[in-house]
Amino acid sequence: MKNLLIVVIITFFSLNTASFAQEGGSLNSGTISSQFDYINSISNNYQEFKVIKKSNLDKLRKNVTDSLNVFKEEIANISIDLKQKQDQIAKMEAQIEEVQDQLQKAEEARDSFAFLGMPIHKSAYSSLMWTIVFGLLGAFLFFLYQYSQSHKVISKARKDLEETREEFDQHRKNTLERERKLKRELVDALNQKTI
Repeated sequence: MKNLLIVVIITFFSLNTASFAQEGGSLNSGTISSQFDYINSISNNYQEFKVIKKSNLDKLRKNVTDSLNVFKEEIANISIDLKQKQDQIAKMEAQIEEVQDQLQKAEEARDSFAFLGMPIHKSAYSSLMWTIVFGLLGAFLFFLYQYSQSHKVISKARKDLEETREEFDQHRKNTLERERKLKRELVDALNQKTI
C-alpha cells in the first residue's frame, strides 16, 4: 500500500510540473467553484480516486476558509444593519403611532370646544343651536298667530265699539231732540197758560 502511494505521488508530481504556473494563478483568483473545477482537472486519477497535491488542497482550504470568513463578516454586517433597520422601523412605528394620537387629539379639539364651561362636540352644538332656532321660530310663529287672532278680535271689538258709539250718539241725538221737543212743548204749554 505504501508503495502504491509513493507511485501515485511520484506520478502526480511528474504530471503536474508542466502545469505548475497555471496552478498558482487559477487557485489565486476566480470563484470557489472554478477553483474546485481547476483542482478536479489537474488532479491525477488513481483507480476511482483523485489524487490532489497537499499544497493545492491547503491553498483551496485557505481560499474556502477566507471566503467563509468574508461571508460570515458580511452576514454579521448584514445582521447588524438589519437590527439597525428594525430598530429604525420600530422607532418610526412609535412615531407614527404618536403622530396618529396627536392627529386624533387635534381632530377632537377641532371638532369640539367649551360651551358654557362644558366641552361639547361641534355636531352636538350645531344640533342644539338648530333646535333652539327651530324652537324660537315655532314660538315666533305661534305668537304671530296669536297676535293675528288677537288683532282680529281687537279689530272686531273696535268695529263693534264704533258701531255702539254711533248707535249711542244716534240715540243721544234722538233723546236730545225728544227732550228739546218736550221742552218746547212745555214752554209752549206754559206760554199758552200764561196768556
